[in-house]
Amino acid sequence: MDSGTIVAVSATVIAVASLVVSIYQLRATRLHNRHTLRPLLQLRVALIPGGKAGLLLVNTGLGPAIVTGTRAWCDGEPIGPWTRAAAKKMADPTIPGFMRYTLTDGYGLPSGHTTFLLSVDDYDDDLHSTFKKLVEQRFDVEIQYESLYGGENFVVSTRLEAWRTATIAPWAKPDRRQVPEPEDPRTVTAASGEPQEAVAVPEEPRGVAAAPEEPQEVLKGEEDSPPVDR
Repeated sequence: MDSGTIVAVSATVIAVASLVVSIYQLRATRLHNRHTLRPLLQLRVALIPGGKAGLLLVNTGLGPAIVTGTRAWCDGEPIGPWTRAAAKKMADPTIPGFMRYTLTDGYGLPSGHTTFLLSVDDYDDDLHSTFKKLVEQRFDVEIQYESLYGGENFVVSTRLEAWRTATIAPWAKPDRRQVPEPEDPRTVTAASGEPQEAVAVPEEPRGVAAAPEEPQEVLKGEEDSPPVDR
């Protein structure tokens, strides 16, 4: 193999390696750009006495979320996409100050945007007990969305058991754990069968549930938000 062939082969290998590195860097850059604009929608239940309360939608991501589809349920029955038509079906005159905020395909929710899908002002546990049951047990919603790049098919939903476990206040649920019967405090039988004097062991204090985190300030807006041009 002469020197010319060696030089040609080396140049070809270097060119191929440079092409591979360039393709890798291009894909890494595109992935980084997607992450810098990735939205992250979250649904939270906020029931703060004396303030605005309800089902809160928050975009905690770095970029705007473009709504691509919605579905809603009440008492387990589908009521269609979460639009004005579905919101009218949720009307309940027994709930004072009941408000609904709807979403339509193509709506843009900017980073940091917060809005209540279902809400009441000046929440009171006794006055709004029906509303509390509606938010925590009867109403469900699913929102499909994507970033400005499109095609990701992100989903946030209240129908997931993991969401209910993490969001619905645990102190509002009954404690169904079985409490064992206390032993006779006078004697405790050892493995040898000999009765021994019982030693009183103080009961450890139960954990105290933390207070719910207050939601961020809600941005006031119209019933419908304008779509974002991509």
